[in-house]
Amino acid sequence: MKTILNIIWLVLSGFWLFLGYVFAGVLLCVTIIGIPFGVAAFRIGTYALWPFGRTTVERRDAGAPSFIVNILWLILAGWWLALAHIVTGLIQCVTIIGIPLGIANFKLIPVSLFPLGRDIVSTDQPFTSPAR
Repeated sequence: MKTILNIIWLVLSGFWLFLGYVFAGVLLCVTIIGIPFGVAAFRIGTYALWPFGRTTVERRDAGAPSFIVNILWLILAGWWLALAHIVTGLIQCVTIIGIPLGIANFKLIPVSLFPLGRDIVSTDQPFTSPAR
């Protein structure tokens, strides 16, 4: 079922959302300071391309620097990407078939707003957080 949902997702919204993340990542990588932001955009872009069967978990070792960088991310790119997820999710929820896809879009909003300090993991394997 995950594969079917991922294929439908890829055709209806995943590819376009992925392109948005790649565009944001390229813009952010223009400067040396923006490279960590660009890497985060590329990482989340691959998650937005094929989201079913994967989830995000908070890293225990991410502290105050992650919070500060997330605030910068929110200002630079996060709110644009979250807005794309909101609009796409609302459009997809118009049809019965699109409701699971819309819900997946809404689940991606927190990740698009605050991506640093999170890991993307498979839902098939148990996740063990790195020890301090």
